[in-house]
Amino acid sequence: MRALITGITGFAGSHLAEYLLAEHPDVEVFGTYRWRSRRGNIAHLEGKIRLLECELRDGSAVAHALAKARPDYIFHLAAQSFVPASWTAPSDTLTANVAGQTHLFEACRALELDPVIQIACSSEQYGLVLPDEVPIRETNPLRPLSPYAVSKVAQDYLGYQYFQSYGLKVVRTRGFNHTGPRRGEVFVTSNFARQVAAIELGLAEPVIRVGNLEAVRDFTDVRDMVRAYWLAVTRARPGEVYNIARGEGIVIRDMLEMLIEMARVTVRVEVDPERLRPSDVEILIGDSSKFRADTGWEPKIPFRQTLSDLLDYWRGELARGGQ
Repeated sequence: MRALITGITGFAGSHLAEYLLAEHPDVEVFGTYRWRSRRGNIAHLEGKIRLLECELRDGSAVAHALAKARPDYIFHLAAQSFVPASWTAPSDTLTANVAGQTHLFEACRALELDPVIQIACSSEQYGLVLPDEVPIRETNPLRPLSPYAVSKVAQDYLGYQYFQSYGLKVVRTRGFNHTGPRRGEVFVTSNFARQVAAIELGLAEPVIRVGNLEAVRDFTDVRDMVRAYWLAVTRARPGEVYNIARGEGIVIRDMLEMLIEMARVTVRVEVDPERLRPSDVEILIGDSSKFRADTGWEPKIPFRQTLSDLLDYWRGELARGGQ
């Protein structure tokens, strides 16, 4: 069996590659990357995976990569995934996320491949969630509040359309927030953990700079999330859409307090206006009962353990002189 991970050098992609190598050694792992991609997340996997240089915005490059891999499973994780960046570069976000997926689908059709394709959609698609709509089910209205969320709605519906029109075996997963070691520092849990680690090492003044602390998020450990991705392609029903979530919300302020409790120094908190968005999704708590019923998945790693592992990751990175 062969699996292709788009965006294998990224956060979730690298953890998925680790999971497949450890738990499913009969699966040959391929991954796409761009020439400018940083490979630090997968440096320890060199020689165990097959890398294919591929710019997803280039349809011919995508077709060439798929012709080499000829995968039984495709995990489409590559995307412009940082919400604030979508405000400054909305067109680029839409092009990268929607055109890239279209090229992937069209290459499967042209090459007459028949893989199961997992599309990593996002809880951000739900956007404006009303108080009586929590926890959020897959049937909840989509009211996107950022260009990134709009691009994910497009990816989601494009997956449905290609399933209906051409029979592509697409499974759409709407992942709620996930975090853990190697999470990019622009994301809130990782950013706070990095600031704590930098303060502990004397690399920064004892101030944690924050944005909106009142939002509520549903965090799953990335190692639980990638296990869900595998179950999505092996047990879920093509054509369906699934929430993947722990099902428990935490206020960002409380998450920060958990990290501060783990800190080895005393810190203070200051709001940085530059970290506030034009509009923000106030609450995202997911109901993943449909996915659990179809696949048997459930999260295993406690959130406090996730934060502790993330903080230790940044302690190690900064101690080694990492960025």
